[in-house]
Amino acid sequence: MAARSRRRRGAKLLTLASDLGSAYAAQMKAVLHGAVPGARLVDLTHDLRPHAVAEAAFVLRPTIARWPAGSVHVVVVDPGVGGRRQPVVVACADGSAFVGPDNGVLGPLVDARGGGVAYRIDPQRLRARPRVGTTFDGRDVFAPAAALLAVGTPASRLGPPTVLAPPRGPLPRRGPRAVVGSVAHIDRFGNVVTDVPTDWLPDDATALAVRLGSTDRRLPRCRSYEEAGIGRVCVLGSSFGTLEIAVAEGRAADRLRARLGIRVRFGWRTSRPRSPRRNRK
Repeated sequence: MAARSRRRRGAKLLTLASDLGSAYAAQMKAVLHGAVPGARLVDLTHDLRPHAVAEAAFVLRPTIARWPAGSVHVVVVDPGVGGRRQPVVVACADGSAFVGPDNGVLGPLVDARGGGVAYRIDPQRLRARPRVGTTFDGRDVFAPAAALLAVGTPASRLGPPTVLAPPRGPLPRRGPRAVVGSVAHIDRFGNVVTDVPTDWLPDDATALAVRLGSTDRRLPRCRSYEEAGIGRVCVLGSSFGTLEIAVAEGRAADRLRARLGIRVRFGWRTSRPRSPRRNRK
């Protein structure tokens, strides 16, 4: 009994992120607190866009990269719940662990912690209550698995090794006079955040030919919203380290009719050095 109490007091930090909203998330927390009394739980967010797997990975990665090593992260954005996708846990070299559906949401987050080894969760090894239906693995599978990890159970005891599914969607591409990517995130301000790294643009690319979906525009590149001026559309570096299209104190997504996943191209002209004039006699 004393050994069990020591294990619980020394339980790892747990984080929760989902598209479930607060009421469903509360059921997951009830399971965690029941299995690990005094569990240290941190809600990262429960208002991720429903079913938006790739956007969730993009949004969560900067937070996960800065989080203390050794934490257990439960991520539930799971449109395929009850289907063929695997429930998995991933053990990282720094002691961190991830629990969630194997649908592409975990891969970028695992990479942010230096990579890891994945295991398919066997529900028979969880010592949890039977599943109620097939639509809430966050409560019935992922929370019990996270509770075991939090008190020191090795990930390898929860199921056999497996391979994580790759991230969803095409990767950005870089050319000599253009870069191509996708809309990765539309934030609450209506900023259209892409997956194209900001440092892919040369410093002298200040006027850009932007194709967003099937719409072409010429847009200035700015260093801040203030520099753009209220109501003006511009391109600037986002806090994600990628390019975004924004309207200062407005909603670029509404004005440009942007949506998640559409392709975006940023092109620019390369200034050519003038050839020296030849002396004519």
